[in-house]
Amino acid sequence: MIPQYYKEMLSHKSVIRQISEYGAARAAEVGAENVFDYSLGNPSVPAPAAFTAEMQRLLAEAEPVALHGYSPSLGIAAVRAAVAKSLAGRFGLPYETRHIFMTSGAAGAIAHALRAVCEPGDEVVTFAPCFPEYGPYVAGAGLRLRYAACLPDFQPDLDSLAAQITPKTAAVLINTPNNPTGAVYSLESMRGLAALLRQKSAELGRPVYLISDEPYREILFEGVTAVYPASLYKDTLTCYSFSKSLSLPGERIGYLAVCPGCEGEKLLVDVCGQISRGTGHNCPPSIIQLAVAKVLEATADLGVYETNMRLLYDELTALGFECPRPGGTFYIFPKALEEDAVAFCERAKRYDLLLVPSDSFGCKGYFRMAYCTGTDKVRRSLPALRALAESYR
Repeated sequence: MIPQYYKEMLSHKSVIRQISEYGAARAAEVGAENVFDYSLGNPSVPAPAAFTAEMQRLLAEAEPVALHGYSPSLGIAAVRAAVAKSLAGRFGLPYETRHIFMTSGAAGAIAHALRAVCEPGDEVVTFAPCFPEYGPYVAGAGLRLRYAACLPDFQPDLDSLAAQITPKTAAVLINTPNNPTGAVYSLESMRGLAALLRQKSAELGRPVYLISDEPYREILFEGVTAVYPASLYKDTLTCYSFSKSLSLPGERIGYLAVCPGCEGEKLLVDVCGQISRGTGHNCPPSIIQLAVAKVLEATADLGVYETNMRLLYDELTALGFECPRPGGTFYIFPKALEEDAVAFCERAKRYDLLLVPSDSFGCKGYFRMAYCTGTDKVRRSLPALRALAESYR
């Protein structure tokens, strides 16, 4: 018999995916060039040439078993060592191979992190608006997700977080640079968050872990710097993906990094290997691990995202939309021109503008635009945005 839990999930499918599928069908009708699809965060720029060259070299020169055989449960040791060395050099923390667990993207890292530091029935707190899939990630681990609020500029509201932490709280899940808002948490915010977690951990007599979801770490705009959360709070599990930095979402490659000095650091990575046995993770592809190990500090040409952000931010604010300026990522999160964001996004379809309403992100009245597309298409979408705004006047 099909479990009721999964049958109920069918009525709560990903809104982002549904809009993206609508966009594909609409493009078949009127031409892709005429559909301004801002739904799916699918990187549009090519992977770095160095990554492609390394893949070609591996295919031409490496032993087939090394490329296509199973990797060890924790990931290929040389790759884990390379990741640790890169993190230590960049962020000044003494990472070693034993702190790194290779995963199928940031989603795989979060899935392992939740199970590694939480017991079924525990609670996890995150800030809304947030990535909608946090709900299934947390529920799938047998946990309860609670939501703290953000401030109007989408910085974390630490008073709201404090109110949401209970004796059942095992972890706080954050995402900076943030999807869906584009906000980059400030040093002041992160210092306050670390202090609050230390206080709550002392009160509870055990650590409240910080799970830091960082797939957009490298996408920062001019004048913006990002804090590495683990540098401020030792009980941090960092979840990373190369999907955005290297434009490799389909390769599903990332890692979980246990902060040196973290409570349980000697066991956590080994525990992740055992979690894989029950989740069917069983390590990511060998060839992709080997290839990314050679380009850990390279990125795709990410500059197009800032160009697109400026075009959209300037146009949206000129049209009267309320919108904090993004500090990174390839998302912008304006306030809709009516209270019902779903109705607003349905109206936008009249102009072949595909926008994602904020309801599934955990708040009302906003919409997300994923501008990881060509700049020419962004420019051509501006008249549609103007027509949409004009329809409300």
